[in-house]
Amino acid sequence: MKTDSGALLQLEFESLNLRHDETLTVDANVLTVFFLSNKRFMDPFKIFTMEATEVLFMNEFQIFTDSSCDLTTEMRQSHNLEYFRMAFTVDGKFYDADLDYKDYSAEQLYEWIKSANIKTSLITVQEFLNRMIPFLEKGIDILYLACTEVLSGSLNVFRLAVNELKDKYPERKMIGIDTHRAGMVEGMIAMDAADLKKEGKSMEEIIRFVEEERLKYNLCGTVETLTYLKKAGRVSGAAAFFGNLFSVKPIIVADTLGHNYVVSKVKGSKNAYLELFKIIKDAVEGQEHPVIYVGQGKAQQVSAYFKKRFEEELGATVIEYWVGPIIGISCGPGVIHLNVKGKEVTVTSPEK
Repeated sequence: MKTDSGALLQLEFESLNLRHDETLTVDANVLTVFFLSNKRFMDPFKIFTMEATEVLFMNEFQIFTDSSCDLTTEMRQSHNLEYFRMAFTVDGKFYDADLDYKDYSAEQLYEWIKSANIKTSLITVQEFLNRMIPFLEKGIDILYLACTEVLSGSLNVFRLAVNELKDKYPERKMIGIDTHRAGMVEGMIAMDAADLKKEGKSMEEIIRFVEEERLKYNLCGTVETLTYLKKAGRVSGAAAFFGNLFSVKPIIVADTLGHNYVVSKVKGSKNAYLELFKIIKDAVEGQEHPVIYVGQGKAQQVSAYFKKRFEEELGATVIEYWVGPIIGISCGPGVIHLNVKGKEVTVTSPEK
């Protein structure tokens, strides 16, 4: 990156635990070197080329999300994203809600959902501590982009963890932001935030971006039955009852707060898919080549149907993925999720 004076600055840090190809934007008129309020930055460092007057060090920070984000291993690694693990039990046996599927496969997960007694649980205080402390010890701040609070209490648990850590790390920032989203739309926000971080945006600038842009991340979908959402407390009993009648398929959207809002009910799968296509088409109106994420839980043929239509009719780049453990357990086998950044969501569920 270039300085304001056009000078190019390249630094290699010998003992700062930062990337050795790190480049920083500086103001050539800055007369004081700013350190990260941490004694480790008093260690020697070597400047290879510097045409500017002084160096302005900005606080390094790590972006976290959580198991609700549905991001694949490659998506997280390519964006340098960490995540906090939620958990679930299968007939009393504990499992991490692991997006890498180390201890079970996606197919096995959906078999359990169909046949076993399976329950999800929040991120624990200990999980937050275990993941945050290694970064805090290195002087790295934490930005947690969390699943919507209307569906999960994990952000509140994060606040409890921060209270345990703030006295030991008084100079570190530990900030949690409600994305008002769950599922891949939450993950999309995290990836876009990570891209901004790579561009040199500060934590405060990224927080502002999330708060201003989060309602542009559209999610719609359908499920085979609303029974799982009702069991998880994600829709009302009345919505589940009527949605399960006579092969009626619910059309569900994420509203302005992240509720799963049943906006309509249609007869049969074919009509449901037509309605979902219309919702996404409207959301991306004006975009030449939208990027659409199509998630499924043992509904590969339906995912392929949407991929083909989006590519052929909208000129879209389509990325398919498995709906992950937390969202999958709540929605059940046969779930279809369509995710895209587009028009701002304005619908709000009347349910509290």
